[in-house]
Amino acid sequence: MKDIKALSRKLEELLEDKTGKLYQDNVVKFAIPDEYVKKAFSAEALSKTVKSGKAIFYLARTGRGKILGFAQIIEQNPAYVELDRIVVFPEHERKGIGTRLLKRAVADQKKKRIKTIVVKAGRGEKHARAFYEKNGFKQVKEETLEFPWGKKIPIVVYHFKFDADN
Repeated sequence: MKDIKALSRKLEELLEDKTGKLYQDNVVKFAIPDEYVKKAFSAEALSKTVKSGKAIFYLARTGRGKILGFAQIIEQNPAYVELDRIVVFPEHERKGIGTRLLKRAVADQKKKRIKTIVVKAGRGEKHARAFYEKNGFKQVKEETLEFPWGKKIPIVVYHFKFDADN
């Protein structure tokens, strides 16, 4: 839980900067209320998620333990999981960290005999969509999600299916 508290502190620090890239690329882009973001990334909320046994956090770190980013997998049922998010902190982007986090999460799910990993990306998020496609995810549909704060966002749903070749 110490790692989750450290992750929460780092996220809170980055999200306090309303002009910062993480805040602009997530909170502003998706019109998420600040109160919702603070609650979702609080140490209490993240710890509760881990304790539920349904979520796994993969942390990317330096040799000294500094957190560079993370991926979060949420178990939906014994056959499929959702890659809820991959976040690489802005000062560490474009260094292959996201790819390493994704490969680690995929390898771990394969060992668990998961059949499908689902990920959703905003329709306009060209960089994220290209990232998932480059890493073997296949687009399966487009839909509009309505979020708890009342915003409707067009998204693209991708699947990574394990088969004999994976």
